[in-house]
Amino acid sequence: MSWYAAYTHSGKERWARSNLWELDFEVYLPEYMRERRHARRTDFVARPLFPRYLFVRGAPGHPFAARRAATANGIVDLIRMGRHYSTVPNALIDEIRNREGSGGFVELGRSPLTAGQAVRIVSGSMRDHLGIFECRDDAERVIILVNLLGRMVRTKVSAADVAPEPA
Repeated sequence: MSWYAAYTHSGKERWARSNLWELDFEVYLPEYMRERRHARRTDFVARPLFPRYLFVRGAPGHPFAARRAATANGIVDLIRMGRHYSTVPNALIDEIRNREGSGGFVELGRSPLTAGQAVRIVSGSMRDHLGIFECRDDAERVIILVNLLGRMVRTKVSAADVAPEPA
């Protein structure tokens, strides 16, 4: 049985997953927990790891399984290479599943930095500026406080561009 990547309508990944389940497909929608801040409140919400995409696998030996999945409600189409549907290696699906925590959500890489730690921006337009690590924004960006013109300014930068400042 082969996995296929399905392209969904915007924000309809869960609806598409439910429709595929009703058609007896095996569906995998990897999700992670994202921190959301609004009106002085912070909570965590589940978000798709790959927005607008999910993985689907049909019954073995069914010649029209991919075509039937591609026309399910919520699905725009399966990813193709020319006229043929592209398959996703089982090893890739297994690797994503291996990164899931006990709650079933994919664990994103955590920053070795702690709140209040001194950091240095090591590349980019703000290279060599010193700052204070505040928090991780998402999988790729962090928020740091940088002294600009005598004020501490919150700045989002790539996590790869920040290194701990030696004490």
